This record gives sequence, C-alpha cells and structure tokens, in this order.
Amino acid sequence: MAAHRKPRQHPLTGPAARTAATLALAGAATATAFEGSGHAEPRLTPAQVKAKVDSLYHDAEVATEAYNGAKEKADGTQKSVAALQDEAARKTDRLNSARNALGSIATAQYRTGGVAPALQLMLSSDPQRYLDDAAFQERAGDRTANAVAGVRKQLAELKRLHTAADGRLGELRERQAELRRQKETIKSKIDSAQALLAQLTAEQRAAYDGEDGDRADASAPGRASRSSAPGAPAAPAGLLPAPSGRAAAAVAFAYTALGKPYVWGATGPSSFDCSGLTQAAWGAAGVALPRTTYTQINSGARVARSALAPGDLVFFYSGISHVGLYIGGGQMIHAPHPGAPVRIAPIDQMPFAGATRPA
Repeated sequence: MAAHRKPRQHPLTGPAARTAATLALAGAATATAFEGSGHAEPRLTPAQVKAKVDSLYHDAEVATEAYNGAKEKADGTQKSVAALQDEAARKTDRLNSARNALGSIATAQYRTGGVAPALQLMLSSDPQRYLDDAAFQERAGDRTANAVAGVRKQLAELKRLHTAADGRLGELRERQAELRRQKETIKSKIDSAQALLAQLTAEQRAAYDGEDGDRADASAPGRASRSSAPGAPAAPAGLLPAPSGRAAAAVAFAYTALGKPYVWGATGPSSFDCSGLTQAAWGAAGVALPRTTYTQINSGARVARSALAPGDLVFFYSGISHVGLYIGGGQMIHAPHPGAPVRIAPIDQMPFAGATRPA
C-alpha cells in the first residue's frame, strides 16, 4: 500500500505572507528610486551648456576645415582623372586610325604576296615598271614596320594612361570616403550642440546668442549692429586705414557679408564658413588664398599681434582651426559657427594663434 504523503507547506501564509509581500514591494520601489536617481542626468546650468556647445562647435569647425582640405584634394583628383580619361580617349582614336591603316597595308600585301617576285618580273609586260614598283614595295615594307612599331608604342602609352587613371580613381574614392566621414563628424557635433541649446529657455538662448554677437558688434566703432545692410563703409571711423588698396578691398567685401549665414563648406556668395569668408574677401581683392585655415596661415608675411592692420588674417586655437579678417581696434569680421551669422567680434574672444598679411 502506497504511503500517504503530507502536503508541502508554504513557509509563509496568511497575514505573514501579506506582510512579507508588502515589505518586498516597498524595498523594490526604494531600490528603483535610488537606481533612477543614480542614473538621472543632472540638468546643466546655462554656463555649462554654453561651455559644452562652444566645445562642440569648435570640434565641428576642426572637422569642417578637414572637410574643406579633403574636398579641395578630391576636386583636384577628379580633374586629374578627367584629364587622364580625355587623353586616353584621344589616344584611343589615334590608335584605331593607325590600326585601320595597318590593316589596309596588310590586306594589300596579302593580295600580292602569293606570286614570287621573279615570276612577277617574267609576267610583267613592263619590266622597268615592275622594278620601280618593287622598290616602292620595299620602301612600303619599311613604312609598315614603322607603322607596327608606332601601334605598339601607342598601345603601351594607352596602358600607362589607364593604369594612371585607375590609380587616381582609387585616390578619389579614398578622399570621397574621407569626405563622408568628416560630414558625419560635423553633423554629429552640430546636432549635439543644437540638442543642448534646446534645453535653454528663450531668454537663456537669447543671452547665449548675444554673448559673442550683439555686444561685440555694438562695441565696434562706427557700427550699429551686425544686421546692417550690405554696402556698409569699408572701415569703422577712427581706426587705422588698411595698409594697401587690396587690403581695403578685402575689408570692404567682409562688411558686405555681415549678417549672412554660416554654412560649413560654403565660400559664398550667400553663405560662408570661416575660411570661406576670408578666401572670398581676398579673392574680391584679386588675391587667391588657399581653402583652409591651416594653409591660409602660410599665405603672405607673418604679422605680430601688436602690428595688426585692417585686412590681416587672424587665426585661433592651437590647431589653426578658425580664422577671421582683422578690421582694426582689436576687432575682426568672421563667420563663427552654425546659427551665428557673419559678424564683428573682438579677437580676444578666442585663443589667438597667429596672423598673416596676404600679398
């Protein structure tokens, strides 16, 4: 007979079980609360937001200058590839013509080559004419050999061009990949900065926008605000004149750009990034500057900060990632960053790295 088993008893039942469950839930809620508070992002102060946004915009500008340099190289490579392809197409046409001519010679030789020269002399009704023709054919044979050698040379040259074009195409793909990477970096930095700015109140955002904008403009002699219309005077009143007509023309152009938006990679006329603005300004004066900040600093003579004059290029940060156009009185016109249009600002606003005076 099977033994009767005693039913298993739960350790806690009735009121004791309810009490234990209540304590467990309370403990879990407390733990969740502590866990949530431990991972909650502390709200940044406006000053902290500004510091982070400024850092993100600076990083974006570093990436922008890298993008500008990569794009300049990619554009040059693209032109080189196109030139090689055009040259290869022309040589292919000439090669085809040479091949056709060689084919015609080969066909004629085949048609007459089946009769021995002695028999042709015996059968000829005009032996002298035959001898003249034979001498001509011998000379034609020399020309045929030269034609064959020419075709071989053209084939070798065409192969060289195709190899060079393939190599340049490989470089172009690498530089296009670099452009895509730089674009992603720029977009990521700008998106992060805009997300931080979205945390500010309207009043705080206005204060941030005016931090390096309206007050800087208002402090410039002879300027009412950065929103003044194009065609403003070439230099503020009371400041030193530009050292040359070209420098004055560059400054005048920079004034016409005031208020235009910052767009990374832009060189005008409706928008600019920092080096795009200085390149366009000096371009209007007839001086061709390179595209990036780190190449523009090597254009012209270096100038000490104490000897700055209107039209000089002023550079900032250790990596030479920002540039402005000096206008005198410690002020410059520059394209600051996304969301901030071309404006007047003091040069002591950023870490000064050097200056140069284009020729």
